[in-house]
Amino acid sequence: MLAARFHGIGDLRLEEVPVPEPGPLEVLVKVEACGICLSDVHLMDGGIPAVTQPVTPGHEAAGVVARSGALAVGWDEGQRVSMAGGRPCGSCARCRVGRMEECLAFEIMGFHYDGAWAEYVAVPYFTLAPVPDGVPIEQAAILADAVATPYAALAERARLAPGEAVGLWGIGGLGTHAVQIARLLGAGLVVAVDPLETARTRALGLGADAAIDPGSGDAAGEIRRLTDGLGLDVAVDLVGSNQVMKQAVASLARGGRAVMVGLSMEPLQLGPGLLLGIQSQSILGHLGYEKRHLDDLVALLAGGRLDLAASISDVIPLTDVADGVRRLAEKDGDPVRIVVRP
Repeated sequence: MLAARFHGIGDLRLEEVPVPEPGPLEVLVKVEACGICLSDVHLMDGGIPAVTQPVTPGHEAAGVVARSGALAVGWDEGQRVSMAGGRPCGSCARCRVGRMEECLAFEIMGFHYDGAWAEYVAVPYFTLAPVPDGVPIEQAAILADAVATPYAALAERARLAPGEAVGLWGIGGLGTHAVQIARLLGAGLVVAVDPLETARTRALGLGADAAIDPGSGDAAGEIRRLTDGLGLDVAVDLVGSNQVMKQAVASLARGGRAVMVGLSMEPLQLGPGLLLGIQSQSILGHLGYEKRHLDDLVALLAGGRLDLAASISDVIPLTDVADGVRRLAEKDGDPVRIVVRP
């Protein structure tokens, strides 16, 4: 089969490799769509260190079941599926006693093991979510990170409650969907923060109540004006930047929660720690989602509660994946999600 293989910084090659053989608890999936994520861009440029190489990237995937392992029962050939982009390690202290949902060394698809920038991928059966026939396969694919990560971050990590004020920094692949999810969860005020005018306009079109350029004047002050001087209950950094996180923390209300969703190796310097204590504020890290979140989102998409049609900026062949990475890195055309169709 054809696969895109990452061999090191700036070295992504199209190669013919064997079709993976599914293990007893795995399912072989014929890939029909896989998104290009900003974390993939950072894998290519070294912003996120490679765990395994060479490796096939791609962790936002959907397709059809091709073959099941001996112990992966209930998955029929031709069944449409989306797949969660990670798996428990199986060997840490938690996994060894059956508490795999608490894995201490969770493995990420496309970083620790081969992902879905390929014609086929083998994944554990318990990562699969059935996709109804009426759901476009490209939209089902991007659920598995671009939508599921902000969903888990807002619903569970931040515990966003109805009526609360939320600020979202970075209205790209994650932030676009965070706006929609915040509204689904009943946020009383949704503030989108992004330096790109096109991104701010997109956020307003998706239901944000206000859109702010973080580089024009006093963004934190503008947020306080929007909240009658109180600040935000939840501030989410979807970029992964010290500057962003610092502005997000400065925008918090007393008792507010700042959640860092974007991934970065950049050190954090957020100002006097005394202020966090006085204001009883929290700073929280977040990574990914659980399989049940993907199941929730498939149901919301199938039921019409989510509309992701506008999120698919382009669909490209696997042979063009390197150019897709470049377009996302350079924000060429301000894409939300470029999807690869092997």
